[in-house]
Amino acid sequence: MTKIKICGIKSFKDIEYINEAQPDYIGFVFAKSRRHVDFNLAYLLKTELNQYIQAIGVFVNEDINFIAKLCDRNIIDIVQIHGDENEEYMSALKRAVCKPIIKAVRVKERMDILYNDIDYTLFDTYNKVEYGGTGESFNWNMIKGYKKPFFLAGGLSYSNVVDAIHSAHPYCVDISSGVETNGVKDRQKIIDIVNLVRSLK
Repeated sequence: MTKIKICGIKSFKDIEYINEAQPDYIGFVFAKSRRHVDFNLAYLLKTELNQYIQAIGVFVNEDINFIAKLCDRNIIDIVQIHGDENEEYMSALKRAVCKPIIKAVRVKERMDILYNDIDYTLFDTYNKVEYGGTGESFNWNMIKGYKKPFFLAGGLSYSNVVDAIHSAHPYCVDISSGVETNGVKDRQKIIDIVNLVRSLK
């Protein structure tokens, strides 16, 4: 069964909706974004999160010590790297944290094989200005043939998530703007999309 992540959680009201809908993962965005949360807010939100839902920290070119501190305090359960981090950075990060690591790849062209020793890849839409969270999808055919479990992001919503799952066969779908109304997380949209993904065989 495809897992589901709701990204961009930033308020206690969001956490209330999440605990009701019970997706597999949430995302705390520590990168500069309208969905940004800081250390203290993330700590408080995590204390209210259902213990069976894992929190993923989203970072862009972040200081490794800051990420390690979040991991050590169990504010995040998984690290998602979404910037221009190179192999040296990734090696240092793996030495500093004992949590699983997701590396985001912004898909620009057909990808035949990606090779790395991280836990998961996240495929997102390429944008020359933004690192992610654009609300735009990409051609899922460009990642066909990728065999390892991966997260799929980029413009996913109730209207296209079934097609995305059937076409790309992701381990997990990653939704953010697709469950928002006027830039705010929408309780009914979260519940509806979680139920929809759960209903698929």
